[in-house]
Amino acid sequence: MARYSADSREQVRDAIDMLDLVSARTELRRVGANSHQGLCPFHEERTPSFNVDPLKKVYHCFGCGAGGDAFRFVMETEGVDFPGALELLADRYGVTLEREQEDPAAAARRQRRERLLEVLARTAQYYARCLWEADEARHARTHLSERGLGEEVVRAFGVGYAPSAWDHMLVRWRRAGYSDQDLRDAGVAQRSARDGSLYDRFRGRLMFPLSDARGRVLGFGARRLSDSHPAKYINSPESELYQKRRRLFGADRARVEAARAGEVIVVEGYTDVLALHQAGLTATVGLMGTALAEEQMSELARLAPRVALALDADASGQEAMVRAARVAAARSLELRVVELPAGSDPADLVAAEGADAMRTRVQESVPFARFRAQRVLAGAELSSADGRDRALSELREVLAELAPSALREELVRMVAGRLGLSETLVASLGATPSSAGGVTTARSREPLDRREETERAFLALCIAVPEEGRRALASVDLERHFTGAMVRRAAAHLRTNLVDPLAGLGPEDGELSALLAELSLRATRLPADAGTLKVQALQLEAARLDREIAAARAGARLDVSQLATERVEVRAALDNAMEEAMEEG
Repeated sequence: MARYSADSREQVRDAIDMLDLVSARTELRRVGANSHQGLCPFHEERTPSFNVDPLKKVYHCFGCGAGGDAFRFVMETEGVDFPGALELLADRYGVTLEREQEDPAAAARRQRRERLLEVLARTAQYYARCLWEADEARHARTHLSERGLGEEVVRAFGVGYAPSAWDHMLVRWRRAGYSDQDLRDAGVAQRSARDGSLYDRFRGRLMFPLSDARGRVLGFGARRLSDSHPAKYINSPESELYQKRRRLFGADRARVEAARAGEVIVVEGYTDVLALHQAGLTATVGLMGTALAEEQMSELARLAPRVALALDADASGQEAMVRAARVAAARSLELRVVELPAGSDPADLVAAEGADAMRTRVQESVPFARFRAQRVLAGAELSSADGRDRALSELREVLAELAPSALREELVRMVAGRLGLSETLVASLGATPSSAGGVTTARSREPLDRREETERAFLALCIAVPEEGRRALASVDLERHFTGAMVRRAAAHLRTNLVDPLAGLGPEDGELSALLAELSLRATRLPADAGTLKVQALQLEAARLDREIAAARAGARLDVSQLATERVEVRAALDNAMEEAMEEG
């Protein structure tokens, strides 16, 4: 794991524009002097409960509890670790990172990875040059043109052409100083099984660079242009850099628009992705085949909460949709299907019908459950009781995956009408629904109990009025006044960080960061005055006494008179403080 200096981290933190960062995921509106609000990007909701403080650079959702600083936001939305988030933000805001001193082994691994990335980047650049400049790539340019793909989108995706000579790249990169091991590890060259000689892995093919979230080339997908090649597509070999199951073609270019639209469009092939981007549907990514791995579904979930499958309308494409639904079931993703005519793919449709027609098809996508029900009914033998029973058996799983909803009632009516059965019988199928197949389940947290609410409100008020807050925090006993370990840690941290509550936290402090972000945003919603803080401090003290009296009685201690006397005094002080606060407010 890369380790960067604390000074580098702070430079990145200072450079971040929090509104710019978060607005790529959800629309925000100002609701206070230092607060913006929008729909939470981490769970489904209709009423905004997601808050951002652009000055403190923190966020918190009061619906699901998600929260933290800018680094945590990128870790959650991009699916990266802390160093990855730091690197993404440094790239975005133009900050140069400085590394801490590394042990020799870690430094060697990092340098090795950087060298391989360098080989891949230079190879992608060279392939792109060959596509536009080499005479032998003329048929590759013709192929792209015949698919309706213009030069602008082809160049934007870095599409290239691999020269046909068996050692073209091998000779070139050896002269540039790269070793044979570099070229093998980068997947650019491979050894012959016959005699062990080294040769170019990709020859005479159209080349599609496969990149990570930062746009760094990790490998290639290569399409044949002649039937003389046995395989239509080949990919870079699996390696420390490239794992096909984790990659979606074009995800780095689709990320921003998918976040804004709340939807990502999924197609099968490379040219389908290019065709839809050229048509203005820039939230499109490719599977690089019909198989949809669980890791790819995780990547889709990071891009957007709604997935529109625009897979080829053949048997393999439809089976891929069924597999996708199974993988999506546990991920709270809304799965929809873009219906395509039999025998056509998205690139064909854009070429035949135009961009607007394809855009309309995407807008008219249907929930996966409806698509699957229609598919079962279309293939069923409805003229016999046995055929209808078989259809019912297949539809049981479809309906069982739907929670009670308008969609479920609609499908019940449709199935009952097609099969000539009562709606009551059809509705009884799958009586114990789970959330899947196009129905999303909002992530939410249990409401705070009175004790937790008292402790968090006190800490939030300390942030709201820091001068009085410092004195209030100094007067409490962390062990006796706070019942939870994380709230106790937050109180200890705030004793020296009230003005900048998230200062000094490291990547290992994710849970504490989330809590402090919540407290900071609570502070913007509370009356910022000493009187309210005094009331909350007395409520905290009263809660402590209530707990200690209860514990004394449970332990068969008869002498609780001192505690009871203290509670009476605190209650009286609390009543007076509340009256004073109401008069002032």
